[in-house]
Amino acid sequence: MFNTRKGPTPLEQFILDYVWAHPGCTAEQCREDLAGERDLKDSTIRTVLRNLEEKGYVTHTVQGRTFIYSPAASRRNVAVEAAKQVIDRFCNGSVEDLLVGLVDNQVLEPKQLQRLAEKIAARKGRKQ
Repeated sequence: MFNTRKGPTPLEQFILDYVWAHPGCTAEQCREDLAGERDLKDSTIRTVLRNLEEKGYVTHTVQGRTFIYSPAASRRNVAVEAAKQVIDRFCNGSVEDLLVGLVDNQVLEPKQLQRLAEKIAARKGRKQ
Protein backbone atom coordinates (compact mmCIF):
# COMPACT_ATOMS: atom_id res chain seq x y z
CA MET A 1 0.00 0.00 0.00
CA PHE A 2 2.78 2.43 0.90
CA ASN A 3 5.74 3.17 -1.29
CA THR A 4 9.14 3.46 0.27
CA ARG A 5 10.21 6.18 -2.11
CA LYS A 6 12.93 8.56 -1.12
CA GLY A 7 11.61 11.73 0.45
CA PRO A 8 12.00 15.08 -1.27
CA THR A 9 15.05 17.22 -0.59
CA PRO A 10 14.40 20.71 0.85
CA LEU A 11 14.56 22.25 -2.65
CA GLU A 12 12.31 19.53 -4.05
CA GLN A 13 9.87 20.13 -1.19
CA PHE A 14 9.87 23.86 -1.96
CA ILE A 15 8.93 23.18 -5.59
CA LEU A 16 6.51 20.36 -4.69
CA ASP A 17 4.66 22.79 -2.41
CA TYR A 18 4.29 25.09 -5.41
CA VAL A 19 2.95 22.29 -7.62
CA TRP A 20 0.44 21.31 -4.91
CA ALA A 21 -0.75 24.91 -4.75
CA HIS A 22 -0.74 25.33 -8.57
CA PRO A 23 -1.64 22.04 -10.26
CA GLY A 24 -1.31 22.25 -14.03
CA CYS A 25 1.69 24.58 -13.88
CA THR A 26 4.65 24.80 -16.23
CA ALA A 27 8.31 24.94 -15.25
CA GLU A 28 8.40 28.57 -16.42
CA GLN A 29 5.39 29.52 -14.27
CA CYS A 30 7.06 27.84 -11.33
CA ARG A 31 10.34 29.70 -11.86
CA GLU A 32 8.62 33.08 -12.32
CA ASP A 33 6.30 32.73 -9.34
CA LEU A 34 9.04 31.51 -7.00
CA ALA A 35 11.61 34.11 -8.11
CA GLY A 36 10.57 36.45 -5.29
CA GLU A 37 11.39 33.78 -2.70
CA ARG A 38 14.29 32.05 -4.38
CA ASP A 39 16.09 32.87 -7.60
CA LEU A 40 16.43 29.60 -9.50
CA LYS A 41 17.61 28.97 -13.05
CA ASP A 42 15.20 27.46 -15.53
CA SER A 43 17.44 24.39 -15.83
CA THR A 44 17.38 23.92 -12.05
CA ILE A 45 13.58 24.03 -11.95
CA ARG A 46 13.33 21.52 -14.80
CA THR A 47 15.85 19.19 -13.14
CA VAL A 48 14.02 19.32 -9.82
CA LEU A 49 10.66 18.68 -11.50
CA ARG A 50 12.18 15.73 -13.37
CA ASN A 51 13.59 14.36 -10.08
CA LEU A 52 10.20 14.78 -8.39
CA GLU A 53 8.60 12.89 -11.26
CA GLU A 54 11.16 10.08 -10.99
CA LYS A 55 10.38 9.84 -7.27
CA GLY A 56 6.65 9.70 -8.03
CA TYR A 57 5.63 13.04 -6.50
CA VAL A 58 4.58 14.80 -9.71
CA THR A 59 3.46 13.80 -13.16
CA HIS A 60 3.27 15.68 -16.42
CA THR A 61 1.30 15.92 -19.61
CA VAL A 62 2.51 17.59 -22.78
CA GLN A 63 0.72 20.44 -24.56
CA GLY A 64 2.58 21.22 -27.74
CA ARG A 65 6.17 21.27 -26.52
CA THR A 66 5.31 22.38 -22.98
CA PHE A 67 5.28 20.06 -19.97
CA ILE A 68 2.35 20.66 -17.64
CA TYR A 69 3.03 19.44 -14.09
CA SER A 70 0.52 18.17 -11.55
CA PRO A 71 0.87 16.42 -8.20
CA ALA A 72 0.84 12.62 -8.40
CA ALA A 73 -0.47 12.34 -4.84
CA SER A 74 -2.19 14.60 -2.37
CA ARG A 75 -0.32 16.36 0.41
CA ARG A 76 -2.16 14.20 2.94
CA ASN A 77 -1.21 10.94 1.23
CA VAL A 78 2.45 11.95 1.06
CA ALA A 79 2.33 12.93 4.75
CA VAL A 80 0.79 9.56 5.65
CA GLU A 81 3.52 7.80 3.70
CA ALA A 82 6.22 9.78 5.53
CA ALA A 83 4.59 9.07 8.91
CA LYS A 84 4.45 5.36 8.08
CA GLN A 85 8.18 5.42 7.33
CA VAL A 86 8.87 7.15 10.68
CA ILE A 87 6.70 4.63 12.53
CA ASP A 88 8.44 1.70 10.86
CA ARG A 89 11.95 3.10 11.29
CA PHE A 90 11.82 4.55 14.80
CA CYS A 91 8.85 2.92 16.53
CA ASN A 92 9.17 -0.70 15.35
CA GLY A 93 5.90 -0.31 13.48
CA SER A 94 3.94 0.79 16.55
CA VAL A 95 1.57 3.71 16.01
CA GLU A 96 0.87 3.62 19.73
CA ASP A 97 4.55 4.22 20.53
CA LEU A 98 4.56 7.24 18.24
CA LEU A 99 1.38 8.71 19.74
CA VAL A 100 2.52 8.14 23.33
CA GLY A 101 5.84 9.79 22.44
CA LEU A 102 4.00 12.77 20.96
CA VAL A 103 1.98 13.15 24.17
CA ASP A 104 5.01 12.56 26.45
CA ASN A 105 6.98 15.24 24.60
CA GLN A 106 4.02 17.66 24.61
CA VAL A 107 3.75 17.73 20.81
CA LEU A 108 0.22 16.39 21.08
CA GLU A 109 -1.98 17.24 24.04
CA PRO A 110 -4.17 14.54 25.60
CA LYS A 111 -7.28 16.54 24.57
CA GLN A 112 -6.13 16.44 20.93
CA LEU A 113 -5.56 12.70 21.22
CA GLN A 114 -9.08 12.30 22.61
CA ARG A 115 -10.54 14.27 19.68
CA LEU A 116 -8.60 12.06 17.27
CA ALA A 117 -9.98 8.95 18.95
CA GLU A 118 -13.51 10.34 18.59
CA LYS A 119 -12.96 11.11 14.90
CA ILE A 120 -11.59 7.63 14.29
CA ALA A 121 -14.54 6.04 16.08
CA ALA A 122 -16.97 8.15 14.04
CA ARG A 123 -15.33 7.09 10.78
CA LYS A 124 -15.38 3.44 11.79
CA GLY A 125 -19.09 3.80 12.55
CA ARG A 126 -19.75 5.22 9.04
CA LYS A 127 -17.89 2.39 7.31
CA GLN A 128 -19.85 -0.39 9.02
